[in-house]
Amino acid sequence: MVSLKGQWALVTGASRGVGREIAIGLADLGCNVVLHSRSRTHTGSLSETIRMKGVQAFSVGAELSDLYQVERMLTELPELDYVYNNAAMQSNYYHSPWETGADEYRSLFEVNCIAVFTICYGVIPGMITRRFGRVVNVTSGIRDQPQLAPYAVSKAAVDKFTRDFATTLEGTGVQMNLLDPGWLRTDMGGRMAPNDVSTVIPGALVPALLDDGVSGRWFSAQDYAGMSLEQALERAQAVPALN
Repeated sequence: MVSLKGQWALVTGASRGVGREIAIGLADLGCNVVLHSRSRTHTGSLSETIRMKGVQAFSVGAELSDLYQVERMLTELPELDYVYNNAAMQSNYYHSPWETGADEYRSLFEVNCIAVFTICYGVIPGMITRRFGRVVNVTSGIRDQPQLAPYAVSKAAVDKFTRDFATTLEGTGVQMNLLDPGWLRTDMGGRMAPNDVSTVIPGALVPALLDDGVSGRWFSAQDYAGMSLEQALERAQAVPALN
């Protein structure tokens, strides 16, 4: 298990839901946190909450559908040891699969894929130079719902991106893996979801804490719900790389 004390993490979409839980979980382990949301004002109170834990925190704002804003955000960041690409966009209505238009695919891919890839390209080379880094790309277990194809397909693209970089990262000290938080009662998951958002911890922290040099794995946060962090890490050792 690596130590997060004094290191820096970026969490996108940190103002609420899964991102907020992850940011607080990292801070509880002594990690300094950069909190991303569309506007800095959205994470102001969370910054104060995290600072009260004895670590540093500051907010950055960027609309992830705007590549210029993503690239500008990257220039404002400290050297990062950890990145959680958590922010994502979901289709805002449920319709016939045959009514899905190109604009819906385009808007979701801009946020869920292009922004994620741009952040990875912006931070991973520096991690490689420093011989340490953890990138966690948040994915989804959604399937068999063609009404939500733009979202599901965008997450499949993130999976493919993460899988294909696994061999490139071997021996670099950098690990990039996937995290499925599960179906949670959040603004995206809705009120009928079976799991409270708090159950994403400790599982969401596992891919940041492992130090085995393996990339390209899929971690399901709900597999670790109710465990201590130590129990979760022990179980995670057996998670295989993606095929």
